[in-house]
Amino acid sequence: MHDILISLSAFIVTTALFTMTPGLDTATVLRASATSGTRCGGAAAVGITAGLFVWGVCAAFGLTALLAASSVAFGVVKWAGALYLFQAGLRMVLRPRSGLADGAGGVPVRLTPRGAFRQGFVSNVLNPKVGIFYITFLPQFIPHGVNVAAYSLFLACFHVVMGLIWFSLLVVMTIPLGRFLSRLEVVRRMDRVTGCIFMGFGLRLAFERRV
Repeated sequence: MHDILISLSAFIVTTALFTMTPGLDTATVLRASATSGTRCGGAAAVGITAGLFVWGVCAAFGLTALLAASSVAFGVVKWAGALYLFQAGLRMVLRPRSGLADGAGGVPVRLTPRGAFRQGFVSNVLNPKVGIFYITFLPQFIPHGVNVAAYSLFLACFHVVMGLIWFSLLVVMTIPLGRFLSRLEVVRRMDRVTGCIFMGFGLRLAFERRV
């Protein structure tokens, strides 16, 4: 029990730092919440953590070992994710919305909760580095004498819950700034900044190598 408490405490601290580090997920949640409402922000958060959960389940049962062992499997998932992120980001940069009341270039004005969920889910489930992260990260916090698959799944679920809590705080933080964040220039700038972040992560993913 002592070993379990020590490993769990280390996992909580490390995962909290990882979760709160600004990146693609943070940008996705903030943009969805600020420009399409808190329901969409929450839906994006659920989509992101659902993607994490899928990878967590795969890691718990050893399925992501395929990504580590097969360059073909890794490459297919990697390029699918990179292309998705890059084209989504490019669309935001080239055709930012003109506000919350009008669309630009045929782009929908607001995300629907379903669209926000899909965006968060796809951006994570098509990122093989998340799978590699889980399969290399989780074993470091599994104490001796436990069921490896069950405990790995427990840690993955813990990470999902932690992510939901953090993203919920981000969504709540956008409420006091709602009037500011709904301004025309802010909406367009946020679209372009988020688009650049998406493109950057897409390029980064495209040039990632297996470790």
